[in-house]
Amino acid sequence: MPPNEMPIFPLRATILPMNQEKSATHLDAKNKLPIDNRSRFIKGAGIVLAVSYPVLAVSAFFRGTYQLFLKESEINPVGPGLTLIASLLYFLATFGFAIRRRWAWYLSVIVLGIETVFTLVVGLLSILYPEMIGSTVWRYFGIDYAFFPLIQPLIGLAWLLYPETMQAYGIRNAAD
Repeated sequence: MPPNEMPIFPLRATILPMNQEKSATHLDAKNKLPIDNRSRFIKGAGIVLAVSYPVLAVSAFFRGTYQLFLKESEINPVGPGLTLIASLLYFLATFGFAIRRRWAWYLSVIVLGIETVFTLVVGLLSILYPEMIGSTVWRYFGIDYAFFPLIQPLIGLAWLLYPETMQAYGIRNAAD
């Protein structure tokens, strides 16, 4: 391209074609992580998770706090307690979606695994022993939240374990 001619899409020149990969030796000097080559779709999915998880965390926190401390008819503290635990897990999982660091990736994978197990166990127990579980965000596999507590950690794990995401977080090399 002649020096006096501006490219139509100036930022496009820095983006690699889809079929060309960078090796793991191309590191972002500031973060010591591989340069982020994730597709727009994968980056967008991460942004959706990074926004939706804190929303779910805040919602679960206020629900649990209200049920535990303000709702007069609430006798069984198990449900609100589990909801507050869920809110903490949602908050911790957010780090892996919002911060591109190895430790955040590992933290989120562990937290999402725990969250998935809790959702399945509490969901099953809420069917078998509804009076024991009470009202919690994981009751009936998250029915009060349109099953987000069941679906969202699975989507989050799929996103974190996707090869492009693992490469962007420095968990996996481009050649793997």
